[in-house]
Amino acid sequence: MDGAALIDLLLAMLGGAIRVGTPFLFVSLGECLTERSGRINLGLEGVLVFSAMAGFAGSYATGSPWLGVLLAGASGAALALLHGLLCSLPRVSDIATGIALMLLGAGLAFYLGKPLIQPQAAQIPSIPLGAWSDSPAVQSALSINALFPLGLALAGLLAWGFANTRFGLVVRMAGDSSDAARALGYSVNGVRIAATSAGGFIAGLGGASLSLYYPGSWNEGLSSGQGLIAVALVIFARWQPWRCLGAALLFGGAGAIGPALQSVGIGGGYYLFNAVPYVLTLGILVATCSPRRALKGAPLELGVSR
Repeated sequence: MDGAALIDLLLAMLGGAIRVGTPFLFVSLGECLTERSGRINLGLEGVLVFSAMAGFAGSYATGSPWLGVLLAGASGAALALLHGLLCSLPRVSDIATGIALMLLGAGLAFYLGKPLIQPQAAQIPSIPLGAWSDSPAVQSALSINALFPLGLALAGLLAWGFANTRFGLVVRMAGDSSDAARALGYSVNGVRIAATSAGGFIAGLGGASLSLYYPGSWNEGLSSGQGLIAVALVIFARWQPWRCLGAALLFGGAGAIGPALQSVGIGGGYYLFNAVPYVLTLGILVATCSPRRALKGAPLELGVSR
């Protein structure tokens, strides 16, 4: 591979990291908010698929991709709210409820989305950050999803909010010590329901990115397990929003290896390279989840650091 082909490959991987990593970013930020309150939502796969379908349907019906994005967020929030309410009941398991929510969200999306498989909906626009260059490779790599800057802003807002606002302090308190939160007069269930619903809205934006930008259509295999990978991303990021950004770009780059190699004429092992994000997820979970040591930064109420 000569120097020009190597540069094209690196640019393709950079563009792919942003393009593929944007849904990971939103879903991981949503789960980060949820888990910092002391609740885990394994139903994010169902949330992601259902919000992708709802966002596509909204854009198709109204002709406005931004209305589709709002509908996707609202749909994700509604499913997450259901999860939060059910988990607030006595003797209800977060894990079991999350699995049920995953099946419910996926089932509803597949059933309601059957008429949407063939139509085309208005897409989220790109921001041409590479317009300054005459190189098609640079222009393609730096043509980014208009939702990606919103993801950057959300990461910064969450990081600042956890450290500097009363809401962030209360969310962290509910996640670290429910007894302390109750002693100060806060409703732990209320805080967790609010955080779970807000996290579902943020995750829903990731669903909109899938169906309205890349790959930019609706079909039943759209998510490919990205909602479940997001849970591993949050663990890898140690429950820190800015680290969620880095983890999302890392996984996005891993998912973009196959298409990037194809763009420079290397087609061998394409399907093997497409498996890299899943192998990376397994490797991260094995490396970070050891029974011999606590997970630094984990909310204590999750029980994973005990």
